[in-house]
This record gives sequence, C-alpha cells and structure tokens, in this order.
Amino acid sequence: MPSQLDVSDHDARKTAGAGLYQVVDLFSGGGGMSYGFHASPYFELKGAADAQLGKPSSPKGSLACNSTYSANMGISPIEVDLSTADPAALRDAMGVEAPIDVLSACPPCTGFSRTNAKNHLNDDHRNSLVGRTIVYVDAFQPKVLVMENARELLQGRWAHHFTLLQKDLESRGYTVHAETHFLNSFGLPQVRERALVIAVAEGFQLRTLENAWEGRSLTKEATTVRRALAGLKPLQAGEVDGDDPSHTSPRFSSESTLGRLQRIPHDGGSWRDLLSVTGGQDYLTPAMQRSVDRRDFGSFPDVYGRMAWDRPAPTIKRECAHVGNGRYSHPEQDRLCTVRELGILNGFPRDYKFEGTSLSNKYRHIGDAVPPLVSFQIAAVCRWILSGPEARPSAEDLVLPGTHLLPKDIIETLPVQAIAA
Repeated sequence: MPSQLDVSDHDARKTAGAGLYQVVDLFSGGGGMSYGFHASPYFELKGAADAQLGKPSSPKGSLACNSTYSANMGISPIEVDLSTADPAALRDAMGVEAPIDVLSACPPCTGFSRTNAKNHLNDDHRNSLVGRTIVYVDAFQPKVLVMENARELLQGRWAHHFTLLQKDLESRGYTVHAETHFLNSFGLPQVRERALVIAVAEGFQLRTLENAWEGRSLTKEATTVRRALAGLKPLQAGEVDGDDPSHTSPRFSSESTLGRLQRIPHDGGSWRDLLSVTGGQDYLTPAMQRSVDRRDFGSFPDVYGRMAWDRPAPTIKRECAHVGNGRYSHPEQDRLCTVRELGILNGFPRDYKFEGTSLSNKYRHIGDAVPPLVSFQIAAVCRWILSGPEARPSAEDLVLPGTHLLPKDIIETLPVQAIAA
C-alpha cells in the first residue's frame, strides 16, 4: 500500500477520481476538518456549508471563513444557516447523492465551553445544532459520521444534546464512540482537550484514533513550541514577512500594552511576574490589581503570558487575536504570535492560506478549527473503517505533510503482530 506522503500517488488518484470516498463537511469554517480529508489521496470533498457567523449578534457572513476554505480546498462552501436549512435541498444543491461515505458535522463549541461563564447558567441556542445533526444524517446517509467539539459536549451541563443525538444514531443502526482527548497525545504542539465522536453505520467495524495509536508513542520534543516554530523569521508587532503574508501580527494599540509585555520574562513568563520585576507593578491593569489585592490569581492566570519554548502551546481559543486574551505572546519577541505561528500550533501546514481583510477573523479561523494535523489522522481512521483491516494506518499515514510532525517522531512500542487488526 503506498504511503499517504507519496505526492505523485496523491495527485494521480485525485486526477483519476478512482476509488475516492466522498466527504461532506457541515459547519466547515476555515477548513480544519476538511483539509485532513483533502490532503489524503483516498477522499474527495463533495460539498461544504457554513453560515460564517462570528457571534450571534454579528451580521450574516461576518466571519468570512468560506474564503479561507475555498482558497485551500478548491470548492466553495454554501453559505447557509444549518439550524433552519432543508437537509434534502442542501444535499441537492451540493450535487450529492445519498449514501455518502463520510459526513463531518462540527457545530459551534461556544455554547458548551467552560471558558464562557454564561454557559454555567444558560443553554445556548446553538447547542441544539448537535441534536439537529440527525436530520443531515437522514439526508446524506453517511457510512461514517465524525464530530469534534469542546469536552463539555460529553461531560458538561448541556451534554443532553449529545445524548439525544447518540440515541437517534443508535436507533438508526449506528455504533457510536465518543471520548475526550488531549490532542497533544496525537502530535499536536498544543494542549487542546476536545471531544471526538465517530459513528459507523451497520456493516462497518468501529475504529478510533485510540486504535490507530495503539502501540505507538511520541518523542518528547515532537509537541514543543520550539520544534513547531523553528525557522520562522523574527518580526516586530505589525511587521509582515515579505515571503509569507500570514506571518504577521497586529500592532499594539497603546504603549502601555507594549511596555507591559516587554517586562514579562521570556520563555513562559506570566503577568504575575510584573510583581517582581523592576517597574512591573506600574503596568498592572485594574483587573490585575484587583486580583493581587484579593490574592486570587486563578481566574485569568494566562493573560499577557508568553509561550514556553520546550512545552506545548496552551489551548488556542477563537479570540486569540490579542495578548490580553490568553498566553498567546511569543516566547521571546515582544508581540502576539502571528497568524502563521498560531496556525502551525493548531496543526495547519505552513503553506495554508488564511484569507479575508480582517486580521482578527484570520485568528478566529484558526481558533475555531479542528486541527488539520488531527483531521488527517481522522481521515486515515475513516479509510480504515471503510476499507477493512488491511488499511490500518502506518506511522507515515498519521503525519500530515507540511506540518512540524515527522514519521520519526512516532515510536513503535509494540510489534504489529501484537496489535489487534
């Protein structure tokens, strides 16, 4: 079996269109889930759909993620509100006939995430999109359904939305596997805890990412910020790399913000270090000062923090476009990590195109995304499900070309013979 890293084989299969499994992506965003399938020689994207809404109050199309998707996948998503769309009409608009092979449905995670304080009290109306996925399953009749979301999808206060979907899937003969994972265990250079769901139709054997990684582990350096960002050009805030327009970050809106960051120690420093550096206390924000007065540093410990070279990055959230929103500052340079850097840390290849006129939206396209490094592995698992036992992914099949991860980073800890097919 040829490796998925064989570019000539990839191009030949795509050109011939022979033996390709069909994929449809709902809530497609900037293409994080789709790209893993697009980069595989065994799948063909047949359609995608996204409403492009940044926030519930934002105007239609404000997120502009479909342009990023189109620039990388070569097809244009349909702009549609999936909470009200007619599933059969959407399928027909895509020119797709049921059954398809793989349906990806990754509804917004904002309403589930524990980082949003409102979610402790209010069941966001967008959460119902999880249960509504069943109407698209009925329309597209996928052999495999994949879903990614915040961990609270499975264990939070509003987990009943997924419980409803699981019951509906099982009543239609699907076998459902749902588990939370720290994605750095799959090679992502970021501590990102997410819920992953795979459901397979009758007649197919359920296989998971855990199965693909059985008997395998990672070298320690494989998931560090240092490895991931190696070789990128040093920049100042607001500067653009002439060879890569995505390697840029915003200018600081005030001298105090720049001064604050300049006083935070390199390689993992925190705003709390301002208490011990000369002149640092002059740069405490009112919120920081209140935290100091209460001796409570737990509510927002990472704001204005720097990443550490020899650890994975912290979770990259959708509002990662400001140093005050999390530990998104460069380990050494006095600026926010660039679009390219955060893209790499969220598993995008180095040549991925982030489109649109809004720099903040480009950051959102990254923070909202399923990491392509992981979706490429999900695609390999889907091929295993659809093709049978002989298609168990090799180590090379788990490495998305163009990312920091290399086949040599994956250590085989058990012989193939000791692993169940």
